[in-house]
Amino acid sequence: MLNQMQEKASKAKAASVLLANVSAEAKDKALEAMAQALEKNKQIIFEANQKDLDAAKAMIEKGEMSTALFDRLKLSDAKFKDMISGIRDVAKLEDPVGKTLSSILLDDGLTLYQVSCPIGVIGVIFEARPDVVPQVMSLCLKSGNATIFKGGSEAKNSNRALFDVLIAAMETVPDIPIDAFALAESRDDVAEMLKFDQYIDLLIPRGSNDFVKYIQDNTRISVLGHTSGICHAYVAESADLDTAYTVCLDSKIQYPAACNAIETLLVNDKIAEKFLPEMCRIYQNHGVELRFDDASYKIAEKAGITDLEKAIDADWDAEYNDLILSIKIVGSVDEAIHHINKHGSHHTDVILSADQKEIDTFTGLVDSASVMINASSRFADGFRYGKGAEVGISTNKIHSRGPVGMEGLMIYKYILVGGGHIVKDYAGGSSKSYKHEKIQEKYCRLS
Repeated sequence: MLNQMQEKASKAKAASVLLANVSAEAKDKALEAMAQALEKNKQIIFEANQKDLDAAKAMIEKGEMSTALFDRLKLSDAKFKDMISGIRDVAKLEDPVGKTLSSILLDDGLTLYQVSCPIGVIGVIFEARPDVVPQVMSLCLKSGNATIFKGGSEAKNSNRALFDVLIAAMETVPDIPIDAFALAESRDDVAEMLKFDQYIDLLIPRGSNDFVKYIQDNTRISVLGHTSGICHAYVAESADLDTAYTVCLDSKIQYPAACNAIETLLVNDKIAEKFLPEMCRIYQNHGVELRFDDASYKIAEKAGITDLEKAIDADWDAEYNDLILSIKIVGSVDEAIHHINKHGSHHTDVILSADQKEIDTFTGLVDSASVMINASSRFADGFRYGKGAEVGISTNKIHSRGPVGMEGLMIYKYILVGGGHIVKDYAGGSSKSYKHEKIQEKYCRLS
């Protein structure tokens, strides 16, 4: 007999086949119903979130939760508005299911089509962030993927309220198989999900480094994600100072708990004395705690900067997720690249420069999923990249990389259309030859 979690996973697997064949019109209708349902039930959702926040405050006082995690847990008006607009942006996107990716004429009357299809069942395991539920549910619905959500206990009321509201909205569209979406809530459900390789095709963890690594180390299911967000900004000698001040500030303080906020500022030694003192003052005026290498410490001290603290080796590998920034002086773009590739997490890195050759070197050699030129690291986001929303950020080098939208939830199948063709005719000494011609022809279903 199946336990409760296994039953949910089994039903989701069966429903995934049905969801993969739902029309674009039905999916878009359900998405609009979801957006409207959030608008109508804002008060209920915020009341549920407040219960979680009240419990979280007590955890912070006991030292059991960080302020960064608390910030991720809190649903603000801006976050709520983004959730709704994100769902509607997903509805505007082209349906990714059933697209012909390539067509090859193997021989007369024998055509091979490569056609996009959903991955199947996605398991999303996340900490603190209740906005993950509408983001991922909308993308998975549009892409035809069944989804099992497991949020952290710190957000249990918020997750349940959001899930119930969205499921009720989907139920207004008869074509949507509701069993395709499930919410796991008990503490033991994570361990159960990690065993379900017969049901779940892809796991997407969202949370701390240790949390993501635990998922990766304890399952046979493929995992899409990143373990940390150690991001950098490099200010080159040719950088426009006003641009550098603005971009470096936004990259740190716009949302310091985000995985795409910078943790280290690298400054070229030829511009350091001119740039660094004012940049330090700007950061400190915004409450940023600074940690300096020896060279930057001397410059800051000479300029009269107070509250100086020297960086230690661990700072270069730290993801602060807070208003803390380490600063290092480098002698060249090559030294900056070496530092980033050694200490970074291959997530998002920034160059401030007006030298195109230097920019090309940086973008070519920095081994990160997103590289920004004279722009904030905070742009590394599925919504900002025009994906409608994102299921997560990936630093993997297979399947999908960077902010992952619907394209990361798609795979493909091959469909071969023939007319009684058999392999025997193409084998042996007097066999027929394949044409293998690329053609511009789409595979079309009759229904």
